[in-house]
Amino acid sequence: QVQLVESGGGLVQPGGSLRLSCAASGFTFSSSAMSWYRQAPGKERELVATNTGGNTNYANSVKGRFTISRDNAENTVYLQMNSLKPEDTGVYYCNAKFYRSNVGMNVNYWGKGTLVTVSS
Repeated sequence: QVQLVESGGGLVQPGGSLRLSCAASGFTFSSSAMSWYRQAPGKERELVATNTGGNTNYANSVKGRFTISRDNAENTVYLQMNSLKPEDTGVYYCNAKFYRSNVGMNVNYWGKGTLVTVSS
């Protein structure tokens, strides 16, 4: 059973930092593309960052401030968030994409999310 469990959210002042973690289980983590998405109140969910193992990509709004990394030995993906802004507020979701051979297609799983609030 695939599980993605996020942690590390909380309340932080503008300019501060947080580190989110996502512990994964139930699939071959090292073969998956891991991403962080976020959803602000009243807005659609948006892609923040992706780590495929060989490459990383970021939304323009977080480039230079956020860093996605992964530890394949610990089956964990991280999102280091620096210089946080109020517009970074939202629920942050961990996402895993990988090929599932028994169904012959790529599959997509989500964590339940962790709330990040940037406010003074």
